[in-house]
Amino acid sequence: MKLEIFRTLWGYTASHSSALDELLVAGFDGIEARLPLQANARGEFGAFLRSNHVPYICTLFSAYDVLPDQRATPAQHLVDIDRKLGWATELTPRFVNLLAGNDRWPLAQQVEFFGQALELAARHGVFCSFETHRARSLYSPWVTLELIRQLPELRFTSDISHWVVCCERLLDDPADDLSSFVERVHHIQARVGYDQGPQVPHPAAPEYARELMFHQHHWEAVWASQIQRGYAVSTLTPEFGADGYLHHLPFTNMPVADLWTLNQWMARTEREHFNRFTCEGARHE
Repeated sequence: MKLEIFRTLWGYTASHSSALDELLVAGFDGIEARLPLQANARGEFGAFLRSNHVPYICTLFSAYDVLPDQRATPAQHLVDIDRKLGWATELTPRFVNLLAGNDRWPLAQQVEFFGQALELAARHGVFCSFETHRARSLYSPWVTLELIRQLPELRFTSDISHWVVCCERLLDDPADDLSSFVERVHHIQARVGYDQGPQVPHPAAPEYARELMFHQHHWEAVWASQIQRGYAVSTLTPEFGADGYLHHLPFTNMPVADLWTLNQWMARTEREHFNRFTCEGARHE
């Protein structure tokens, strides 16, 4: 199995061409970015992807952005997903990373919603990987594990930093059995969180070594499972981002780090980590 690393465009304001030039120099393999919702923007982005042969992971949200509209019903979320999956097919993504649902719905409603979401993905011929994210249906490991019990065909994007915040602890207690989730992870978003936030100031800082180690152990478990499942390629997106995730100094509001520098560090570190992991696995075969 090989590792392909994608660059997130979250918080990026320059041109797509600049983003591509930078990611190629840094050794990334493709782009993960939100689905453009305007037809002209979608057409321009699709032309850019095709002309440059850029592998693309499409991120979309149901009703209607990162934080869902609290008035939107499950039926409205499904209508929105149906429409956006149709748009996503115009860009021929590797797969769709979908932030779906609402954390406030009762479990029975969640199960029905995800069952119908899977049917929509099948109808559009699109592979959907459902992302673990606060404010969304998969905000909690325990809700997610129950959904898996009832809908074992679900596949996931693991951004486990959200669960670390939600549970206010690293999920490394022997009772924290996430194996049925790990066995269904399709894609990794590599950001290091801690008990009070989804993003440490810098993952290389020694004061966050324990947090980095926890996340890396989780990613290793995913890689091992993907190898057992016959994956030829594992995808990973370093996803340190803005929108309140990046720490700022008080009074000056100056960021404590540069996002592109953080994501390049994460990419290099996980490329080396993956290579060590696969080499060690080969030695034990």
